[in-house]
Amino acid sequence: MASVLYILGLGLLTLSAILPSPAGSHCETNDITTCSPAQSQVVLFFFSLYLVAVGQGGHKPCTQAFGADQFDGQDPEECKAKSSFFNWWYFGVCAGATVTIFILSYIQDNLSWALGFGIPCIAMAIALVVFLLGTTTYRYSIKQNEKGPFVRITSVFVAAFRNWRTTPSDMASDEESREFLPDQSSEQFKFLNKALFAPKYLEKGDSVCSKAEVEEAKAVLRLVPIWVTCLVYGIVYAQVGTFYTKQGATMDRTVVSGYKIPPASLQCFIGLAIIMIIPIYDRIFVPIARVFTRNPSGITMLQRIGVGIFLSALSMVVAALVEMKRLKTAREYDLVDKPSATVPMSVWWLVPQYFIFGLADVFTLVGLQEFFYDQVPTELRSIGLALYLSVIGIGSFLSSFLISVIEKATGGDGHSSWFSNNLNRAHLDYFYWLIVGLNAIGFVAFLHFARSYIYNRSTM
Repeated sequence: MASVLYILGLGLLTLSAILPSPAGSHCETNDITTCSPAQSQVVLFFFSLYLVAVGQGGHKPCTQAFGADQFDGQDPEECKAKSSFFNWWYFGVCAGATVTIFILSYIQDNLSWALGFGIPCIAMAIALVVFLLGTTTYRYSIKQNEKGPFVRITSVFVAAFRNWRTTPSDMASDEESREFLPDQSSEQFKFLNKALFAPKYLEKGDSVCSKAEVEEAKAVLRLVPIWVTCLVYGIVYAQVGTFYTKQGATMDRTVVSGYKIPPASLQCFIGLAIIMIIPIYDRIFVPIARVFTRNPSGITMLQRIGVGIFLSALSMVVAALVEMKRLKTAREYDLVDKPSATVPMSVWWLVPQYFIFGLADVFTLVGLQEFFYDQVPTELRSIGLALYLSVIGIGSFLSSFLISVIEKATGGDGHSSWFSNNLNRAHLDYFYWLIVGLNAIGFVAFLHFARSYIYNRSTM
């Protein structure tokens, strides 16, 4: 269904580009008013964009979860293959995006917007056909519980809340609760253990929660501190397409005489870093690490995420140092009050921070995908993958909030804020150092929760 919506959105987007503008020849005057398209065409365009967003929102996590479901986590060899699947999935996404940026941007700028939108539509339609051709060969998980996962988890919290004032002497335990013996997992969130017991006034026909349901609720609850501490990575992620690009726009972007690269094109170095590093990680690092750790994935998912968070902080350190040099160069050449002038410093100085962040993506984003897929109840795996995507989304909101607060705190009274439109008077370096500090705090908190985390499956 999500694929159909995705294709429909891309098709309508192509149609909006094909439809002739009623302005016609008036556009030769370059008058924005006379060249404006019809209102219906604008509505169709934005409706198409929202439809693509909805389709992608359903397609991306569900397709990835379904792909990972094809591997048996109980089989040692397939367990290794499943971990490798997440690496190559992200490799494919980044490789496709990098190639698409180069090809479609050229087609849209130089040939036709309709063709630029039409090619992805055709590609998605072909992908859907190929996917359907394999229908008879796919594995499907069999539902073993009549109650849905949301109902099971909610019922545990409701039962624990109802029994929070009761003591063991006030409760009549059923057969399963009498057999319940606390283990390592059950020592966490012990207040949920009360959901295992039924008060003496339990009505006939009602039931108490099972041990499996309580442990499932605990597993979901254990994800919360990991998710929260990973938000610092989302804050760093938000800088790549914003301030990194703004820095590059002020620097010397000449590649050859008469040609300057667009500042946003430096983001391709992230994709290139990912394309280069993932094969090395999957084919060289993981087999070597397996020898020492005996873990099918080489290192645990949380270890992988932690390395990525550390590398993201390192990329911000490099970004802060480069920005300090850029400001120093602007002062040396008396360009502080000349925001439109090019700072005589090569834009290639920014490449290391992009490359390091691409390396951080290989560890953190792929690790988050595998972690939230593996550690949620089976029926919630697609939602688990959506949860990993929310780290990026909410991280961007937190970044915007920080910027708004700092803008008000540092601006006004004739002073330039840290984010002044004149970057030569701004202090992005201060902001970067602040993020480094927040990242360090988040990293320490992440290590604390990661050390006490108990995996709810044999695969780690």
